[in-house]
This record gives sequence, structure tokens and C-alpha cells, in this order.
Amino acid sequence: MKHSDTLAEPIDDDLFDGIRTFFEHEIPFNRHLGITMERLERGKTTLLMPFKPELIGNPLVPALHGGSLSALADAAGGAAVFSGLAIGDQVSTIDLRIDYLRPAAPVDSWAEAHVVRLGGRVGVSRIQVWQQAVLENRSTEAQQGVQRERVLVAEATGVYSVRRR
Repeated sequence: MKHSDTLAEPIDDDLFDGIRTFFEHEIPFNRHLGITMERLERGKTTLLMPFKPELIGNPLVPALHGGSLSALADAAGGAAVFSGLAIGDQVSTIDLRIDYLRPAAPVDSWAEAHVVRLGGRVGVSRIQVWQQAVLENRSTEAQQGVQRERVLVAEATGVYSVRRR
């Protein structure tokens, strides 16, 4: 079986619970940021980072610190790659490229990631970071009074080292 074929296999509830527990509780930085895993499929994930005042990077705007958004994006990209591996395999970040598209408001943030390529030694994920559309993230829609569910605040590509057992 090719490595990319594993992305077609479903994740059962016990495995999802184990991966979620690992990402939320066993990775200290994720725990510090309050990151939770809302959804996980093979090769796809959605993570939530709830707003905390300590995440503000620019109090004058106010806007979230870019480092908190990149940490969320990196965790999501790594989780998406991790979901395509066997139990016992390991993932670590090689490179993360992020584009900040607008100031991120002092509200909850989500990251959605999907695997673009999963090989024998390297995995690549694309990640989108979004928030609810509010005036504080300068959403044109919110400024015009148009109700929109969410607004994209950053896009990223993560490259991850894969160590198979």
C-alpha cells in the first residue's frame, strides 16, 4: 500500500479520542494556548484556539500576536499529517510558511488543515486560519453590516518530517 492510500481509511472513535487527548493534553504548548481538536479525519483536521487576553500582540488595534496564529497553524498542519500515520510514527516541523491576510481580532480562532502530500519521510499540509467575521478583524462584510460566518485571517503551508517506526 502506498503511503497516500492511508488517507482514505476512516479514523475510529477510540483513535480520534487518543489523538485528541495527545494534542490537547500531552503537548504542553498546545495546552498553554488552550488548543482543542474539533474535527479529525485522515489527512484533515480543525483546531480551535480560544481567545485569551495574553494572546494580544498589538494592544492598540487590538490584534492577536502572529506567533499565536502560527502556533495554531503549525499544530493543525502537524495533526493533519499525524492523522495519516500509524500508531507510533512521529511528526516534527521542518518548515512553516504563513501569510497574515488581516489583523486577527481578539476572538476565538480556528485552523483547518489538509494533507497535500504524505510520503515516506515528509508530509505537507495546507492550513487556513479563520475567525468569526467581526468589526475588529476589519472584515469588509462586517463593516457593511453583511452577516458572514467567518473571515480568513491567515494561510500557511507546513512541511513535516515523518519518522515511521
